[in-house]
Amino acid sequence: MSIEAVQPALPVAGLDVVVTGLSSDAHTWNLVYLELLLEELGCRVTNLGACVPDATIVRECAVRRPDLVVISSLNGHGCQDGVRLMDTFRAHAELVTTPVVIGGKLDVVGGSNAARLLEAGFDAVFEDSGGLTPFRTFLRTLSVRTSGVPLGAG
Repeated sequence: MSIEAVQPALPVAGLDVVVTGLSSDAHTWNLVYLELLLEELGCRVTNLGACVPDATIVRECAVRRPDLVVISSLNGHGCQDGVRLMDTFRAHAELVTTPVVIGGKLDVVGGSNAARLLEAGFDAVFEDSGGLTPFRTFLRTLSVRTSGVPLGAG
């Protein structure tokens, strides 16, 4: 395991982000870590917590209309639960264009499920071996798309 330093960022008119676990995943430390990381990068974060039912995620996102939804999985069922969630999520007209990413331990067997998750409607997949750099790059790209200002450039 390696630890990547988080570059301090000046607060900007950052992204509104919903962080959540999936219905079968009771892990919480990963959600707290993501919340703190995103806040350090200038985002406003709503953390729905662990074991969140699909209907709750969809309802909260339909009400909050976040700039990004970040789903974290550690129990190895992220692919299965994520595909099921996206069927419901993308069926709501107001959420069709909401960026949704998933990351962590996504399968109990190993190997990549990225293609399956992207096909299900995720905008990006961050597997547990990839580190934080790809996630931070995605956030910067999304921040520029939504506000015209790179994340941390404020």
